[in-house]
Amino acid sequence: MVLSCQNVRKVFGDHVVLDDLTLDVAEHEVVALIGASGSGKSTLLRCVNLLAEIDDGTIHLDGEEITDPRADPDLVRQKIGLVFQSYNLFPHMTVLDNITLAPVRVHKRPAAEARDQAVQWLERVGLAGKADAYPDRLSGGQQQRVAIVRALVNSPRLLLLDEVTSALDPELVGEVLTMIRDLKGEGMTMVLATHEMGFAKQVADRVAFLEAGRVLEQGPPSQVLGDPVEARTRQFLSRIIEAGRL
Repeated sequence: MVLSCQNVRKVFGDHVVLDDLTLDVAEHEVVALIGASGSGKSTLLRCVNLLAEIDDGTIHLDGEEITDPRADPDLVRQKIGLVFQSYNLFPHMTVLDNITLAPVRVHKRPAAEARDQAVQWLERVGLAGKADAYPDRLSGGQQQRVAIVRALVNSPRLLLLDEVTSALDPELVGEVLTMIRDLKGEGMTMVLATHEMGFAKQVADRVAFLEAGRVLEQGPPSQVLGDPVEARTRQFLSRIIEAGRL
């Protein structure tokens, strides 16, 4: 397994956000996390990337426990890319500088090497002409693609995507989803939290429905989204269907 979360528990004050959650992700697999707001999707991704410390349980990456207190978070994050719903690009830096900042400053890679790889990624996603542009000159979809490229320049073993289309205008969603679909075709292992049920159905190998910090139901998209077993999953999806999002 590339990722293995076992009995993970996370508490904020009196609120249990992740409650004995267990989830495995195999190599080249795409797992879509779905569920109502507050079900634990984003917190799980933050815990996997060590931005939030778990209170119990373990998380392993390629068989190594990354939640061991002795693990180096910077080394772990070189292997895990995380993209948020907000682009988090530095407005005073060009696209190329945004992408190469972490590889050069944090991971101490040669600047020329980092720039070459960044340019290659920008070419692959159709943004080669935007390397010297500033974020405010880009559309929301372009900014999000840059944010995804920034997460890919370290060739991560695992890519985490947290509602990456939710801040976009509807007409810009497609270009980001196309990029994610292309990454799946290239074998990228991904875990994505999403409200885009139609996209989850198309791109995910497995859908996991989270409820109250647990994986209540998981399986192939055709089963979980088309013929769910759990009553709570059916209730959640009925509301999604009413809203026209499935």
